[in-house]
Amino acid sequence: MSYIKPSFRHPDLPSNDLGYTKKDYEGVLSTLCAGCGHDSISSAILQSCFEMSIEPHKIAKISGIGCSSKTPTYFLGNSHGFNSVHGRMPSVATGANLANRELTYIGVSGDGDTASIGMGQFAHVVRRNLNMVYIVMNNGCYGLTKGQDSATADIGSKSKAGSVNIYEPIDLASLALELGASFVGRSFSGDKHQLIPLIKAAISHPGFALIDVVSPCVTFNNNAGSTKAYDYVRDHLDATSTVDFVPMKKEIVTSYQDGSSKEVTMHDGSVIHLQKLAEGWDPLDRESALNALHTARNKGEILTGLLYMDAESQGLHDMIETVNKPLNSLAEKELCPGNQALQNINESFR
Repeated sequence: MSYIKPSFRHPDLPSNDLGYTKKDYEGVLSTLCAGCGHDSISSAILQSCFEMSIEPHKIAKISGIGCSSKTPTYFLGNSHGFNSVHGRMPSVATGANLANRELTYIGVSGDGDTASIGMGQFAHVVRRNLNMVYIVMNNGCYGLTKGQDSATADIGSKSKAGSVNIYEPIDLASLALELGASFVGRSFSGDKHQLIPLIKAAISHPGFALIDVVSPCVTFNNNAGSTKAYDYVRDHLDATSTVDFVPMKKEIVTSYQDGSSKEVTMHDGSVIHLQKLAEGWDPLDRESALNALHTARNKGEILTGLLYMDAESQGLHDMIETVNKPLNSLAEKELCPGNQALQNINESFR
């Protein structure tokens, strides 16, 4: 079979506000297994950036090691990219972000890359509230090494080889909330109507935004008994809400009755519309979100949607008061203010 993507596209493809078509946001042809949920997530990222009219060259996509970490090759081919060492994507993203705050940072990771070897890195990028979108393509297994259970595999879940997982899983959404994440969402690779608005909201959020996406592995973890299989996930999904992302630059129209929707306004003026919120759950309250996750897990359900958002979030640059310009644009006068400035600093410590 051919792995060369055809260059022809319909001449009347719709364009976004910048005049780009979706072709400008594509990557090379995917070599993942046919039907892999990761490809659906890649498509959702592509669609989100296209609809938000983000210039491709102003996006940096960073990944680690694993099936999920291969996916940046398959979207945003005109963007900056870096495929890092296993579990070390957060460090590379932190360094790049501190050097150039003007880019939009999208980190792509997997359940092994994040919940096992990269757990320490994940914890610290959360607590620093780095301004990035951190997407975990969570399939509960190690697809590159033939399907062993990962740290997110549910207890009692059966692998393709027939072994039953005896260990408690790591819930990345709950962990992120406990670590202080300012935006936490969860979705399913087969539900783009929910995933795309979540990605767009995460990109607009000023701080760290985690989206844990359940993405069944069609080759090694889509069997009867697996809690990450397509059939199981579809039967146990429990959405917090129907999510719609509406940029403030467009007119907001709603026909819902009072009390049936909730508007969450972000710093940049964009709005998330949450419809039919579950009773007793508040996406602006961290404890409420944790309780909702625990309740769903006790019922054997997978809670999806926007779980929590801190509307007053400040990203790392604001927290440590860095300069507004990218470091590579600073001139010698700004980097070396002179001897008197040094003397003043020294004097302040005496």
